[in-house]
Amino acid sequence: MIRRSAAITVALVIAGHSLQGQDPALPASALSVRRPDGSWREFWNSRAAPVRWSAEPFQSWLRWRGGAPGVKWAEVSLRGTAEAWRTRLVVARLDPSQLRFALDTAFNPRREAAWTLAHASHDAVFAVNAGQFEATIPWGWVVLNGKSWLPAQHGPLAPALLQDSSGALHWVRGDSVPSVASRAPPRWAFQSYPALLDDGAVLEPLRSSGHGVDVAHRDARAAICLTRDGHLLVALTRFDAAGPGLGFIPFGLTVPEMAGVLGALGCRDAMLLDGGISARLRVRDVDGSLHDWEGLRAVPLALLAFPRLDRVSLGDDRPWRRRLPQYLAR
Repeated sequence: MIRRSAAITVALVIAGHSLQGQDPALPASALSVRRPDGSWREFWNSRAAPVRWSAEPFQSWLRWRGGAPGVKWAEVSLRGTAEAWRTRLVVARLDPSQLRFALDTAFNPRREAAWTLAHASHDAVFAVNAGQFEATIPWGWVVLNGKSWLPAQHGPLAPALLQDSSGALHWVRGDSVPSVASRAPPRWAFQSYPALLDDGAVLEPLRSSGHGVDVAHRDARAAICLTRDGHLLVALTRFDAAGPGLGFIPFGLTVPEMAGVLGALGCRDAMLLDGGISARLRVRDVDGSLHDWEGLRAVPLALLAFPRLDRVSLGDDRPWRRRLPQYLAR
């Protein structure tokens, strides 16, 4: 959860500053990945961080595991700077042609955010916390089952992801979100920040210090993107120096480092989701077994995926209505 002042600062930051002249450089850091043969390979360095990603180096370093149809996932070890010296990266790759997506919510009787992985529908094959949030509600534009819930926020670093009535996924750049939100509501949509990649390019406020984004802060990260080949990809980091039981400790990557990870994974457009102790992810294997990376703090919004051929899932997205307080409904 990020306080309102920080949200406004990040969302309203203005892109377009030059990298020349007095702009201070990124703090010194580097990232390496452990390859399948056990050796380490550096793929990102703050001294020469790519401005635009075209290659996808991670493709040869990941060993994908088959989940339910339309879902693949992988884990890999990263070696970074400071407390990121041992970081586990979990990646889920989702095929929209085989899956159907929906947003979900949960609140307790005190009107506090209450969504955890335990709230995911039994037939969901994937789940992740969606967007950012402040206090007990999501930050920014949210549409649930074709019904506008929360209004759009403004800012070039606050894009949105939506699904239209045909099932197609669309990425909306931050400066276009208010205009798109003023039209007929899509099936679902949510907004988040900051943007990490725009058509493969690292956003300028992430390339150097002093442009409204804290490029030195380290935390557990969650991010979402659309890849160049049209897949939806979600990446989650976990502290990996004290065993999986303490993976929730909020140590991890900086925002520029996470942009580098998403670029190396083949993302075209990408943004952060709420990280730290809010980040959580679930993937279901074809045999029904679950792989969970749970967070410590409940959230108000999540993105779920279901098999496209599951007739139960093809109906109206109503589960969220049972958990949406009337004072929030519109």
